[in-house]
Amino acid sequence: MHPSIFKAYDIRGVFGDDFNADDATRIGSAVVAHTNARRVCVGRDMRASSPVLADAVLCGVTAAGADAMDIGLCSTPMFNFAVATDASVQAGIMVSASHNPAKYNGFKLDYGDALPISSATGMEEVKRLALSGSSPSRREGELEGVGHVTAASVLDPYLARVTSLLDPVSLPPFRMVVDCGNGMGGLTMPHLAPRIRGTVERLYWELDGTFPHHEPNPIKPENAADLMAAVRESRADIGFAFDGDADRIGVVDERGSLVRGDLLTVLFARAALARHPGATILYDLRASRAVPEEIRAAGGVPVATRVGHALIKKHLRDVGGVFAGELSNHFYFSEFSEMEATEYAMLQLLAIMGASGRKLSELIAPLERYHHSGEINFPADDNNAIFAALQERYAPTAREVSHLDGLTFDMGAWWFNVRPSNTEPLIRLVLETPAPRETEKMVAEIGRVISGTA
Repeated sequence: MHPSIFKAYDIRGVFGDDFNADDATRIGSAVVAHTNARRVCVGRDMRASSPVLADAVLCGVTAAGADAMDIGLCSTPMFNFAVATDASVQAGIMVSASHNPAKYNGFKLDYGDALPISSATGMEEVKRLALSGSSPSRREGELEGVGHVTAASVLDPYLARVTSLLDPVSLPPFRMVVDCGNGMGGLTMPHLAPRIRGTVERLYWELDGTFPHHEPNPIKPENAADLMAAVRESRADIGFAFDGDADRIGVVDERGSLVRGDLLTVLFARAALARHPGATILYDLRASRAVPEEIRAAGGVPVATRVGHALIKKHLRDVGGVFAGELSNHFYFSEFSEMEATEYAMLQLLAIMGASGRKLSELIAPLERYHHSGEINFPADDNNAIFAALQERYAPTAREVSHLDGLTFDMGAWWFNVRPSNTEPLIRLVLETPAPRETEKMVAEIGRVISGTA
């Protein structure tokens, strides 16, 4: 088991190279030891290695003396829902590598309240226990004091919760294309689609962990190409795309253009504020300035947050917020214990379009009043030196410098954020100015400072 598989928010690597089934058993035991869990929820996605890894995790959990609730194939929102709503569960382990290519796999870990186990809350302890522990036999009946495994189904209760909050039958009919990317959206959508009025066109709904059509990361334009083309060809009103474990949802407007997650955050925030006037809304600090401006205009309290689902979920709960959105198309709802619920996000967006009587592109256009660079990666060997160079260059003329996550420089008419990657030797840059040419100019200039060629 290579120590590098333990990331800031989850455990992830190449199965067979970075870790194996015996390592999964040790991780299962380590989670029980760290949480003192008496019962652990275990779920898995459709990757080829997931069944053997889930079995190994179950062995590790029961070998450590805990019982296991095996929910089988599920999306990450279904898994989080199961952990959050079952009072008998004190921890959860989801076998998935999310949006990574097929050769990867891994584990998402929850405490009993469904908040993630991360580097800030206990991942280092799980890592220490897993790396130092032995792997018990996975042959049934050989272990003393072994816990019991019971099977449970989460699909119906999860979708019942989604549709109790927003009944699909109440929504206007739309023509839509839904790309499940051969991931876990293909488990929920066949049950939800018949209840949605209008036309739902299928794209890659078959569960296939080899991802034969494209990588399951819908916010990359190359992965959304088929969806964008299908929306244009069928003259659909909207397109949706799930990532591999269906905790992110990409959106394509009626023109076949991808819609950024921070701009969708505004639409969801307005809907949340209609239900909870004056409430707190979280947005990640990479978002356009238009996001907090629009939240305030809708009567809400905008709060910037660090990047990463584990941090945002806790932050949202700590401040009593009702919604949070990320540039990466993670959307978090208080109605789902501050967790993602992508099917609920889908229905919400249909309801927003129906109530407005406007096309999605028309709803988004007024929000694009600044020019946003998106996230740009630069190789980086010495983060401290890079941050020092940026401070020296830009801090003297900055209106404000924030250290919330990396460095954010408010330069008055424009701003930028740089932060180190949690998993790779990269610096990530996001920048926004009033005009496209200015954004291009400043990306090039800051890129030279990062690379040391300025």
